Amino acid sequence: MIGMYRKRQEKLISSLPDNSVLIIPGACLRLRSQDTHFPFRQDSNFYYLSGFNEPDSTLMIRKDKNKIESIIFVPKKDKVKEIWDGYRAGPEGAKKDYGFDKAFDNDQIDTILPEFLLNKNKVYYPFGNNDGFDKKVVDWTHAANNQDRHSGKIDIADANSILGSNRLIKAFAEIEVIRQACSISASAHSAAMQFVKPGLNESDVEAYYMYEFAKRGGRYAAYNPIVAGGVNACVLHYNDNNCMLNDGDLILVDAGCEFNMYASDITRTYPINGKFSKEQLAVYEIVLAAQQASIEAVRPGNSVIEPQKVSEKIITQGLIDIGILDGEISELIEIGAFREYYMHKVGHWMGMDVHDVGPYMQNDNYLEFSEGMITTIEPGIYINNKSNADAKWHGIGIRIEDDILVTKNDNENLTSAVPTDPNEIESLMNSS
Repeated sequence: MIGMYRKRQEKLISSLPDNSVLIIPGACLRLRSQDTHFPFRQDSNFYYLSGFNEPDSTLMIRKDKNKIESIIFVPKKDKVKEIWDGYRAGPEGAKKDYGFDKAFDNDQIDTILPEFLLNKNKVYYPFGNNDGFDKKVVDWTHAANNQDRHSGKIDIADANSILGSNRLIKAFAEIEVIRQACSISASAHSAAMQFVKPGLNESDVEAYYMYEFAKRGGRYAAYNPIVAGGVNACVLHYNDNNCMLNDGDLILVDAGCEFNMYASDITRTYPINGKFSKEQLAVYEIVLAAQQASIEAVRPGNSVIEPQKVSEKIITQGLIDIGILDGEISELIEIGAFREYYMHKVGHWMGMDVHDVGPYMQNDNYLEFSEGMITTIEPGIYINNKSNADAKWHGIGIRIEDDILVTKNDNENLTSAVPTDPNEIESLMNSS
């Protein structure tokens, strides 16, 4: 495993100019209330390059005459704190067990780190993710500049795009971890379809998903689950998850686990009582058709905007067919008439973060899909109770989401194990 992280460091730093430095902060413990903390989750960029999972750590990678040196600042060894909070590697453990070239206690960083910046030309750092650390990087750079007035000034450059480009294409080992995360989440969704029934609370369903994730090895959700019954599904980021589930309504669940630092992301919409109504099914079939066609557009050489265009066309035509929109499809697409009912993009990159880093455009042009990219495909239609549509459509909110891996010549749906076909959903829900 040490070799994997070293290769990532070398690949990233090789794209930087000679005599430069990359600084990546790890995550810190965050207070939840008084003296209790949120569960610790390491910063994705930091973990991607280091594999080190202790809080309050900082990674530096230096490139000098095309030689690469990794330096890490970590929590110091402390017998008392280790009794309370668990093992700490300390500087020696960081070098021995993780392969860093140099390691120091993190309370030495303000003194030592500026020394490593002396005579460097450029510092790369992902600005905008941590305001407090942003200032530290500026202060360290100023300290190094002031220490040697006869050397050229050190420039600071944003590393976000470099990090995103490096993480965009997933290696085989990453894909296998994501595949496991997707398998766990798909199993949870299938189980939940048999669990849901009228009279439950949204919170009951959320708890059931978390249980199903955890018992399969995905202790944490990759994001706050959305469990939305009825009209709540028309709130895109709904997460109150505290209302009763009513007979005759749909439930939309957007939930995926995290497994070994990698995300999954699945949305399914299904009838609480196990049977789609005529109106629900009509809307559902439009969304499903849009999703299936959009997935087909995820293939090497296609523009990453192609699935979006496909989904907009199918959803617009579908809304015309059921009488919610009126007019010529080309004109309705041009004015964006569908946006009242389909107001988000069709997908996003997925990896260590559920909304993963990585560009969608380069030099003002959309990227093309390439082998190793993973994107979600998640079209939807949302008809809230204030819509101008006929009242029979009100309260129908539907999204269908899968995680799609771009392969050498095609794609692979990593979450296809949980059904999307309405007949299969009804059959599964009524089989328990």
